[in-house]
Formats: sequence, C-alpha cells, structure tokens
Amino acid sequence: MTGFPDFKRIPFNPISKRRQFQWPGGVRLACYIALNLEHFIYGEGGVDLDRTSASPNLRSYLWREYGNRVGVWRILDLFDEMEMPIGVIANTAIYGHAPEIMAAHRARGDEIIGHGITNSKPLAVMNEAEERAMFEHVTATLTEAEDRSPQGWLSPYLAPSERTPELLVEFGYKYVLDYGMVDDQPFWCDIEPRNGGNEMTTTSLLCLPYPIELNDQPAMIFRRDSPEKFFTHAIEQFDEMLRTSERYTQVFVISLHSFIAGQPYRLKHLRRLLKHIKSHAADVWVTTPREIAAHYTNLPFNSCI
Repeated sequence: MTGFPDFKRIPFNPISKRRQFQWPGGVRLACYIALNLEHFIYGEGGVDLDRTSASPNLRSYLWREYGNRVGVWRILDLFDEMEMPIGVIANTAIYGHAPEIMAAHRARGDEIIGHGITNSKPLAVMNEAEERAMFEHVTATLTEAEDRSPQGWLSPYLAPSERTPELLVEFGYKYVLDYGMVDDQPFWCDIEPRNGGNEMTTTSLLCLPYPIELNDQPAMIFRRDSPEKFFTHAIEQFDEMLRTSERYTQVFVISLHSFIAGQPYRLKHLRRLLKHIKSHAADVWVTTPREIAAHYTNLPFNSCI
C-alpha cells in the first residue's frame, strides 16, 4: 500500500543489502559509551522517578543534581580505572553551573557533543528564531570552551524540530545522534529532504547509532529494569553484535545519565560491562562518536563529495 505519511529524510535501506566495511584495525564492531550531563531549570516541574512533579519540582531537580555533585565523579573514576574514553553529551549550562565537570572531561580528552543549553525545553517546541539562537549560543560556547568546534549533536529529550538537521549543517556540525535508534550502522539522512540512504550526497547529514533501548533512563526509570538486568542486556547485546559482525559491520552504544548510572548500586554493574568489553579488546574498536564519524565519512564509497 502507498500514500501513508513517511519520514522522508531516511528512506528504507535494509542492512542486508548494504556495502560492508571495516573499522580501524580490521575489526567489524565499533563501540562508544555516551554519558549525558544535564542541567534543569528549577521551578518548572518535571518527570520524577514515579510521578510528574508539580512546580517547583524540588524532588525532581535534586534527584538530577545528584548526577552533577556525585554521580559523574563516580563514573569518571570508573572510566579512569578502565582507561576508556567517553562521548560526553552536555548541556552548555553545565559550564556555568558546574565548570569542574567539564574541566575533568577536557583533561581526559573526552569528546564533547552538543546537547542544547538545558534539558528543560525540547527543540520541538521552539520556534525558528528560538532554535537558531540556541544553536548560536551552544556552538559558540562549546567552541570557546573546548578550543575546537563541536562535531556532534543530540537534541534534548531526543526531540529535534523539523528544521534541526538544516540548522546543524548551517552551524557546521558533522553528525547527529537524534535518528540513531533506527540502525546499527552509520547512515546518511537528507537535509532537504530528498535522496538519502546509506551513501553521502551533497545534501546529507551523517547519523550515528544511538540507543533508545540500551539507555538507562527509559530502561531503569520507566521500564523499571534492575541494574543487573539492564547491564546484562547490554552484555548480551555486545556479544550478539560481536558474533554477527562477521556479516554486518556495526556500532555498539550504551547511553548513560550521571544521575542514574552514577548511583553506587548501579555502578558496580556498569563496571561489569566495561570489563567485558575490555576482555574483547582485540575484536572491537572502543572510541568516540567523532572518530566513528570521521572514519565512516572517509570510506571510499562516501567519497562523492
């Protein structure tokens, strides 16, 4: 049947029909760990552990603020112990609210990925002037603070507007994570929209895999998975992707939030996952989204521009 509304930016393209490729070192599985660092506006309500909080949302605000005061530091200690990089998805409000956090990630050499100013207002509810002003502020803040322009973007709440991809290209971003739940490989989406698919065109924006299932917030807060169950699922996902990588080149991703994964009883299970990944170091490329994007963009079949 035809005539149904469709998301035309990403035409259907089955993984079984695509050209396969290798990551650096000849491996077929890449891996990055995404850590969301977020700041919320006090007094505007918000989703709490078990209910919607009315203004001034003190319980919801303080729960999230634990991630900035404590959780992120526990996570940093663990990743230092494991000697693994982090893809840091950060609201720029963190630079003013908790500058020590961003300094710590900068010292590690972690990639900083644009994530709006705060998580209190999705792009999807902004008008064009508001969204453009937000991109101007975020891009300038990240460029000045990190001494390099940001390459990647994730919209707050995974809620971009219809014009977000065009604005990302206009402001110089090289890849976006917003649409990544649809695939296990990088792919190109249209910025107009037309053409598209898994090969670059002059009007394409690169999309990287980003999970909605292996994401601690929907899994452990909304679905109420235990930490043991969630991180066991992550290990099972990693193992199956590694097994099938002989046929399909893939990207393993897990998304964490400092106020969730940074709780001690959850952190012990995150350590279990990281140790498991490191035990397969010869067969997986553990890296950052920026490096994945650069490698994929430079593959021969993406050389049309």
